[in-house]
Amino acid sequence: MTSDAKPFTGVAPRPRAASPSWLRRAGVPAVQLAILAVIIAAWQLCADAHLINGQLFGTPSGIVKSARQTIADGSLLTDTWLTVYETITGFILGTLLGSVLGLGLWYSRFVARVVEPAAVAFNGVPKIALGPLIIIWLGAGTESKIVLAFVSTFVVALLAAYGATREVDRDLVTLLRSVGASRWQIFRKLLVPSAMPTMFAAMRINVGFALVGAVVGEFISSQHGLGHAVFVAGNLFDLNTVWLGIIVLSLVAAIMYSCLAFAERALVKGRS
Repeated sequence: MTSDAKPFTGVAPRPRAASPSWLRRAGVPAVQLAILAVIIAAWQLCADAHLINGQLFGTPSGIVKSARQTIADGSLLTDTWLTVYETITGFILGTLLGSVLGLGLWYSRFVARVVEPAAVAFNGVPKIALGPLIIIWLGAGTESKIVLAFVSTFVVALLAAYGATREVDRDLVTLLRSVGASRWQIFRKLLVPSAMPTMFAAMRINVGFALVGAVVGEFISSQHGLGHAVFVAGNLFDLNTVWLGIIVLSLVAAIMYSCLAFAERALVKGRS
């Protein structure tokens, strides 16, 4: 009889060395930066070799030049700050109010049945269609852009929060009631913690919605803001400034997303 088992040599096999945690963490960003560097270099080389039209597609060197000019005259910082202010204000107001009202619908099934179909119908309306109305009512100032960002995030937060309350285990609710827990105690101790992951998922989506709402408002009517800068540059066929605005908007969204991820780790995963 033959056996595939290896003979025992008296020496235990050496464990495979694990890569350091810092190396694993640095690996993904390093690969991402490498890919980005290759894309930028290929883009610039193709433009220099006239394989693509630099005037039509823009160039990395042109974007850098546009960034230097707009930083020097202060317009980039002013426009960025205004758009960030409108976005964050509308995002916070819409997300907080929508989440609170969505959670509050748990208290009344009748009110929930009345509100939910209207919220779903309103959520299906493209918010860009509301832009002219809101700007006519509130003017071309920052208030109209904040309201657009608010409208873009409010219903999503409401529906997500209410949907999370419907996913809570009813047997667990019944158990808490059987031991004498009040509705407020069930709401505070069970419903809100259970709904937090779903609400944070909606917040991550709402980051983009709030940014789109503010930028759309700046497209329609404004004197400042990244949306206004991109709109004007596009009309002038200044593609480098358009790309610069897109890059800054992407960085703003990435920073907001990272802040939400940090808050989620602290409030949800950090719960004992």
